Amino acid sequence: MSPQTIFIRAIKFLGYFLKTLPVKNGWSFYLIDRYILSQLIGPLAFSVGLVSILGVAIGYLSDLSNKVVESDLPLIQALEIIFLKIPEFTAYALPISMMLSTLLTYGRLSGDSELIALRVCGASLYRLVMPAFIISLIMTGITFIFSELIVPAANYRVTSILVEHLQEERPYWQNKDIFYPDYEKVVLPDGSTEKQLKHLFFAEKFDGQKLETLTVLEWLEKKLNRIVVSDSAAWNAQDETWDFFNGTIYQLAPDSSYQGTYSFKHRQLPLAKSAFEFIQEGRDPYEMNIFQAQKYMKILRVMEDEQKLRTFQVRVQQKIAFPFICIVFGVIGSALGTSPQYINRAMGFGLSVVIVFIYYLLGFLIGSLGLIGVVSPFMAAWLPNAIGLGIGLYLLYWFAES
Repeated sequence: MSPQTIFIRAIKFLGYFLKTLPVKNGWSFYLIDRYILSQLIGPLAFSVGLVSILGVAIGYLSDLSNKVVESDLPLIQALEIIFLKIPEFTAYALPISMMLSTLLTYGRLSGDSELIALRVCGASLYRLVMPAFIISLIMTGITFIFSELIVPAANYRVTSILVEHLQEERPYWQNKDIFYPDYEKVVLPDGSTEKQLKHLFFAEKFDGQKLETLTVLEWLEKKLNRIVVSDSAAWNAQDETWDFFNGTIYQLAPDSSYQGTYSFKHRQLPLAKSAFEFIQEGRDPYEMNIFQAQKYMKILRVMEDEQKLRTFQVRVQQKIAFPFICIVFGVIGSALGTSPQYINRAMGFGLSVVIVFIYYLLGFLIGSLGLIGVVSPFMAAWLPNAIGLGIGLYLLYWFAES
C-alpha cells in the first residue's frame, strides 16, 4: 500500500470520526471541524512539497554536483540518488509542514476573528485545535512509515552507489580491513562465568559474498591452538558452516610450537556465523530499520563494543521518537496560531524556521549527551519531544484562559 493511499484513507477515517462527534448549542461540531480541516489540508500539502524540494536542493544537490564534476560520478547514478533521497527529505518535511500549516491556518482564523466567533458559539479553544491534533496523529503514522519502510532502504542504496562508483569509505560498512573477535562463555571452577576469546577473524576485503585474504586465529583454553590462512572464505548457509578456499592450517602444540601444517584447496570449518552476520549487517544506523538495528545490536553486545552499541541504542530511540515530532509541532503551531496577535504568512514562515531550528538544536545537544553516556538513550531521544509538547500545551492553556 502506497503512502498516498494510506494518507487518503486516513483522511476518510478522520471525516468519519468527526461525523460521530456531538452537537452543542445548535452547532454541529462536524461542520466546524470540516471547515478547519479544509483550511489545514491545502497549506499542509503545499508545505510538504515545498520543504521536500528545498531540502533536496539545498541539502544534497550541491554536494552531488561536485561528485559528478570532480569525482566522475555517472549522471544516471546521480539522478537515481536524487530520486532516492526524496523519501528522506519528505520524512523531514512532514513535521515541519505540520508546524507551518497549523501556524498559518490558525493565525489566519485568529486574524479574521473567526476563532472568536466560534468560541462565542460555545466551542472551546481546545476543541477548535482538535482537527489539527488528529491530523498530526495521522502525519505521525505516515512519517513512521516513511522513516521505517522507505528511507533506510533508499539510504542504503545511495551508499551502495557511492561505494561502487566512487569507492567512498563508510565507517559502518565492513568492506575492507575487517576485524572481528568471537568470544565464548567459560564456567570457572568457582561456578562463575568468564568471557574468553575463541576466534579472531581478519580479512582484507569483503565483496558482499566472500571474505578475501582471510586469517583466523583459534584459542583453546587460553592458548593459541591453530591458525588458518586462506585466499577466500564464504558462509555456507545450507551446511551451516564456513567454506575456506586455497589455504593452509597451522596446528600449534600447547607450548606454542608448530605441530603440523596442512594445505587445502577447499575445506569446511565449523566457525561462528556471527562473524559473517557482523560483516553483512554493518550499516549506518540511518540505513537500517528498527528490526535490523536491534538485530545488529545483539552482535555488538557479543563483541562488547560499548561505544558503537550506545550509538545504535540512541539512534533506535530517536527513530521511534522522530515521527512524534508531528504532534509536538502540531500543538505548538496551533497554540501560537491562536494567539491574540495576528500572524501573517511572512511572520509564520519566519517563526516556523526559528522554532524548528531551536527544537533540532535542542535535540542535537540532548542526543549528544546520550551518545557520551550522560543521559540514557531513551531520555536522549524523548526529552526534546517532552519539552516541546509541554511548551505547546502551556501556550495553548495560556491563550485559552486569556
